[in-house]
Amino acid sequence: MDVTLHLAQQPDADELLGRSPLAALVGMLLDQQVPMEWAFSGPYTIARRLGADDLDAHEIAAYAPEAFAELLSTKPAVHRYPGSMAKRIQQLCQYLVDHYDGEATAVWEGAASGKDLLKRLNELPGFGKQKAQIFLALLGKQLGVRPTGWREASGAYGEADAYRSVADITGPESLQKVRTHKQQLKAAAKASGK
Repeated sequence: MDVTLHLAQQPDADELLGRSPLAALVGMLLDQQVPMEWAFSGPYTIARRLGADDLDAHEIAAYAPEAFAELLSTKPAVHRYPGSMAKRIQQLCQYLVDHYDGEATAVWEGAASGKDLLKRLNELPGFGKQKAQIFLALLGKQLGVRPTGWREASGAYGEADAYRSVADITGPESLQKVRTHKQQLKAAAKASGK
């Protein structure tokens, strides 16, 4: 994995996301209830605060929970809810240590199919079906991880030429298209009373 992603909209943060599978997973985990750029710049902020060039699942899992929560809470905070997100990140890293020897790439390497990979992603702490499908689409569309059936397993997020999620953002123009799509969904939901 060594590609250019454009999710944080900050060159250093995006560079880390493109070369670090764990950073990409943590960014995806943080991508809730905050703007996407804030979420995906979080792994870079965490690495800098740890004094590292990358994130290490073993190190984060072993970090004292109170100290890790403080690390995420230091202003500017890594997330709107830094304490709960610190806990979720540590749970994710502990799961990776327990099931994949701390290697994020092991989650997708050797997956028998898109359906198998979706199951593996869905098992990650903090990853529900939608988040797992979006990350699967990101893996397939931008990171070259394409087990048989990956598009089908990622649902609508895997469709070619769609602008539904972070999986489709490759620069400012596609970011605006994704934002427009999300605004249209919100407006439609509001109009229907949902």
